[in-house]
Amino acid sequence: MLDGCTPWPKEYAERYRAEGYWRGESLVDLLESSAGRHGGKTALVQGDRRLSYEELDGRSRRMAAGFRAQGIGAADRVVVQLPNVAEFVVVCFALFRLGAHPVFALPAHRASEIRHLCELSGAVGYVFPGVHRGFDHPALARRIRDEVGTLRKLFTLADTAGSTDTAEATEAVDTAGTTEADGIVPLSAVEATVDPADAGPSSPSPAPDPADVAFFLLSGGTTALPKLIPRTHDDYVYMARAAVEAIGLTEDDTYLAVLPVEFNFTWGCPGVIGTLLAGGTVVLAEDPTPERCFPVIEREGVTVTAVGPSVVQLWLEAAEWLEQDLSSLRTLQVGGSTFHPELAARVGPELGCRVQQVFGMAEGLITFTRDGDPDEAVLTTQGRPISPADEIRIVDTRDQDVEAGTVGELLTRGPYTLRGYYRAPEHNTRAFTEDGFYHSGDLARLTPDGNLVIEGRIKDMINRGGDKVSAGEVEGHLLAHPAIARAAVVPVPDEYLGERICAFVVPVGEPPALRELKAALTERGLAGYKLPDRLEIVAELPLTGLGKTDKKILAAIARGEPAPAAADFVPSPPGRPDTDRPAG
Repeated sequence: MLDGCTPWPKEYAERYRAEGYWRGESLVDLLESSAGRHGGKTALVQGDRRLSYEELDGRSRRMAAGFRAQGIGAADRVVVQLPNVAEFVVVCFALFRLGAHPVFALPAHRASEIRHLCELSGAVGYVFPGVHRGFDHPALARRIRDEVGTLRKLFTLADTAGSTDTAEATEAVDTAGTTEADGIVPLSAVEATVDPADAGPSSPSPAPDPADVAFFLLSGGTTALPKLIPRTHDDYVYMARAAVEAIGLTEDDTYLAVLPVEFNFTWGCPGVIGTLLAGGTVVLAEDPTPERCFPVIEREGVTVTAVGPSVVQLWLEAAEWLEQDLSSLRTLQVGGSTFHPELAARVGPELGCRVQQVFGMAEGLITFTRDGDPDEAVLTTQGRPISPADEIRIVDTRDQDVEAGTVGELLTRGPYTLRGYYRAPEHNTRAFTEDGFYHSGDLARLTPDGNLVIEGRIKDMINRGGDKVSAGEVEGHLLAHPAIARAAVVPVPDEYLGERICAFVVPVGEPPALRELKAALTERGLAGYKLPDRLEIVAELPLTGLGKTDKKILAAIARGEPAPAAADFVPSPPGRPDTDRPAG
């Protein structure tokens, strides 16, 4: 195990192997096995580009040989920041072959996050686009290389298909000087370093230890820079296999990767990895908009995809006026944030597919609803763990188990849930119990039939005069209003109550007034202390890089601070929010 990582205790590792969860398979073994079985079948689709299983396997071998020639070796960390392109998959499998460790970075990350990831991981390499969506990644890479002492190898997607948005962006890449002379090596040059005949199965390549780290995912916290989550070959291959079995994925399925491929949901739940394991086809979407995705679903016969609730809302709105045939779509996985029952109930009638609710964390535990579950369970719960070896506890603030059905913090451990963040010993003492259960920070309860219901995040509670209000609960009631398309609730400081409740709402047609909205929520049975004190009408809700509502931006607006220039929404005019002053 890599220095700085916490291994599973010996007795647990031995049990997971003895019980068949860990089978001694690496991610390289997974690809090679699928390539042997499926050969010329299409593995990856990106626009009009198609890679067969044989081609994907061969390209990853050549890329691995090229990276080796560039000085990348076993145990090296390489930050990989690419959009949803085929090269992301090729690069990751190439690094797996070398025993090197990709560190996933989101396309939306900028200097602060990339510098942090390089420093924390001790990265020696950085893989990035050219100019992507108007941002000059090569310029950022040069800056980070000058600031981080370990970083010595820069690789760009700039001269390969799909790496830039427009001809103007391509020209910007050229003027930025992304050449080998500049110390920035195009990925195409890395892959072409070695003759294809020398990159075949007989070429020297380290065999990854299945117990070793395969790559690093990022923690999903919104209040600090991300922590690194080490995922091993053993645990990730098992998680993908369990997810494939839980969803019933087969070689006849086509999976659309809508969310960023660096997201655990997209990468392995079952995602890209699970689809390759099953022998299906992965289609990479440029972005989640219905204008982009609906034609792809029709053209490629997509059967399964995974999105967040905000994307579901966009798709439901677009289904009324876009004319593509979505009949191939069998399963819409939805996870990442609270998915309210009223919205979930619309998916079947309006999109023609079945919802599968998913709760998951990059740290491990995944739960799914199943095809045979009653509609009530599918609409209102996040299902059951995908592994019989997943252990769940619901506890109070003293880590004592609560009574069945009571809301508490979700704790978990199992064969694919980490035992410690990378190089974070102090945080790990708080995040894990002495016997290895992970404190998720999620508020949850278990139904009588064993389904998990996520009630929100501990940090997503509003303390209004001593009363604890779940932002997710209020949002669910707001979304039931016919004049509201999207909603988010955040706290705003108050000298009398400590915090008040501020609701940001994207309206449908004429926006409701606060007084009208409070009356409607009262009619639905919402307690008086949970009613919004303030209403902000906005054109859109800002999103994080993972497609979740960015509540940091909304909270700043609620506090009267200016919204960042990148925030793609329009708040109410300053000084004119719809507000009810609460009684002291």
